Amino acid sequence: MSASKGAAEKPHKKARTSPYPGSQVQRSQVPTEKVSWLVEWREYGPVEYTARSVLAGPVWADPQVGQRNFSPKFNEKDGHVDRRSQNGVYEVENGRPRNPAGRTGLVGRGLLGRWGPNHAADPILTRWKRDSKGSKVTHPVSGKDILQFAAIQRKDCGEWAIPGGMVDPGEKISTTLKREFGEEAMNSLQKSRAEMQELEKQLHKLFSQEHFVVYKGYVDDPRNTDNAWMETEAVNYHDETGEIMDHLPLEAGDDAKKVKWVDINDKLELYASHSQFIQLVAEKRGAHWSEDLYPESQG
Repeated sequence: MSASKGAAEKPHKKARTSPYPGSQVQRSQVPTEKVSWLVEWREYGPVEYTARSVLAGPVWADPQVGQRNFSPKFNEKDGHVDRRSQNGVYEVENGRPRNPAGRTGLVGRGLLGRWGPNHAADPILTRWKRDSKGSKVTHPVSGKDILQFAAIQRKDCGEWAIPGGMVDPGEKISTTLKREFGEEAMNSLQKSRAEMQELEKQLHKLFSQEHFVVYKGYVDDPRNTDNAWMETEAVNYHDETGEIMDHLPLEAGDDAKKVKWVDINDKLELYASHSQFIQLVAEKRGAHWSEDLYPESQG
């Protein structure tokens, strides 16, 4: 079986950071050269941790492995829960799935509900930056037009991010993308019925835009463990004229503290692997990304 097929090209970093989010738990240290399962490491002694919020048995979480009446079908569609990885088949050892990207220094599930892949969806909504006359703004060094995306500031860690979230069991990715953007960037959960009807129209227009799948697969996320990890499908919806997105009533809601349009460039520091997704969008759209690519243009 291919343990790391299609997983992160570079060894994951955020999945090895301590303390583990929302806790004082320190992972056992995993040097870069020991991340891969293909490297033998007999002394490897990861710390065991699953958050109380997960052990309490909420609807979005699996029971503990070995518990009665819980026999998950890993690498398969297990009822409404999709336990397949977008990176191919993952190994299962002693009833526990093994992270396809390698060791993290922590076993158990941490804050993640599912053993194995935890599926998320990340909607990246973009428009061109424009001046007061409505003309596209060009970057003075690269000479490329500047692209903006709708970003949220996460409540849990304060980092800026794409307004994504978890795919509900049996839910289509397209539904998750629209729902999460509505909840986090338009505060849909706090709207009246009349406001929701208007919002639904806007969301429908937005998500009928030209779009492409930016990335599908493993995410280097600080919540990952040896037995549970984040995967996402990041999709870019682009408003070429800006007519729809300019009138978008952005309002932070649910897991978001703030929401705003952010200029895309390589200086952005974003949550998990989000900078990588944003770079792919900029390259696909032929937008500005970095000044470093144009040294001859600098004084």
